[in-house]
Amino acid sequence: MPTFEQTWRWFGPSDPVSLAHIRQTGATGIVTALHHIPNGEIWPIDQILERKQAIEAAGLRWSVVESIPVHESIKQGLADRDQYIARYQESIRNLAACGIDTVCYNFMPLLDWTRTDLAFRLPDGSTALRFDAVQACAFEVGFLGKSGESFSPEVHQAAQEWLTAATEEEKEQLTKTIIAGLPGSEESFTLTEFKQLLRQYDAIDASQLTAHLHYFVAQIAPVAQEVGVRLAIHPDDPPFPIFGLPRVVSTEQDAANLLDSINLPANGLCFCTGSYGVRPDNDLVGMVKRLGSRIHFVHLRSTRREMDGSFYEADHLAGDVDMAGIMKSLIQEQNKRIQTGRTDLGMPYRPDHGHCMLDDLTKPEKINPGYTAIGRLRGLAELRGLEYGLRAQH
Repeated sequence: MPTFEQTWRWFGPSDPVSLAHIRQTGATGIVTALHHIPNGEIWPIDQILERKQAIEAAGLRWSVVESIPVHESIKQGLADRDQYIARYQESIRNLAACGIDTVCYNFMPLLDWTRTDLAFRLPDGSTALRFDAVQACAFEVGFLGKSGESFSPEVHQAAQEWLTAATEEEKEQLTKTIIAGLPGSEESFTLTEFKQLLRQYDAIDASQLTAHLHYFVAQIAPVAQEVGVRLAIHPDDPPFPIFGLPRVVSTEQDAANLLDSINLPANGLCFCTGSYGVRPDNDLVGMVKRLGSRIHFVHLRSTRREMDGSFYEADHLAGDVDMAGIMKSLIQEQNKRIQTGRTDLGMPYRPDHGHCMLDDLTKPEKINPGYTAIGRLRGLAELRGLEYGLRAQH
C-alpha cells in the first residue's frame, strides 16, 4: 500500500536549512524553484538540470516546482501577456523534459502571501506567523489611502486607534513585514513603489481577474497535459481581498469554477489547508471529497481564527483545521486512484509554516520566517504519525 510522498520546501543553495539536514527529517521529496530567474523569463534546461542534480546528489528528489511566478502582465491582462504565457509554456516543457511533473503557482496580484507579524509569541515560548486584521486595516487605510472594505467597522475603529498610538518604528516595521517580501514571495517593494503599482488594479475587479486567470490556464493546461505535467494552483493567502486588490482563488466555488472552465486532468489544485482554512465557510474535508481527483499537491498546516478576522499559524494538529478528517479523506482519494488505475498516487504533501522554536529562536544566522527547521520537523513528524495511524486502522 503506497503512502503519500513527504516533501520539504527548500529555497535553494542560500537556504539555511541544507539538503543534508532535510534528508534527516525523513522527507524524500524537495519542493523548490529557480528563484534567481526573473519573473517572466524561461527556465532553461541546463539550470533545471543543475538544480535537479544537486538535489539528487543529496539523496532526494525534486518532486514539485513551487513556483513558476506568473508575470503581472498576465494577471492584469495586458497587451503583452501572450509573450509571457508562451515563455511559461516553454518552462513547463523544459521541466517535463527534465522529469519534473508537478508545478505549483498562484494568481495573487502584486503580493504573494501576507502577514503582519513574523514572530508572534505563543504561550509555550515559540513564535508563529500572524495576520492581525487591525494592523492590516491600519496599513490599508492609513498608509495606502484605501477603503478597507474587507474589514468590519469595529476593526476600522481599532485601526484608527492603532495608527494614533503606534510609534514610527512600529509603522516602519509593519510596512516592511507586509511589502518587503516573505520567503517564496515573487517581488518586494518600497511603499512608494507599492502605491504606484496598486493603481494598475484600480480598474480590475474580481470578475476581470478571474477572466485573466481562466485565460492563462486555458493556454498552459493543454501544454501541461501534453507533456505530462500536473498544475497545482495555490489559494489566496489570506483568502479575501486586501489593500484594494481582488482575490479570486479563495473558496471552494472559486476552485471548482477554474477546474470546470478548463476541464483537463492537468489543471488541478494545491490544496493548502491553512489558506482555505482561514475562511470558516470553506468545508475542507468536503472539499477533498468533492475536488480530490484534481488535487495534485498538498500543503498541510493549521491556523487559529479570531473573531475580528485575525489569524495565526497554530500547531499542525491544532487550530481550526480538522487535520485528521482531511488526512482520512486524502487517503480515501488515494484509494480511489488505485481502484481506477491512476498512477499519480504519491499526492505529495509538505508541512507548511512551522513555528520558530528551541535553538532556532537564538541562532545568529538569518532564518526564513515560517520555514525554520525544527518547527517544520515537528509538523512533519506529527503529520507522518497521523497518516500512519489512520492507515493502520484499516
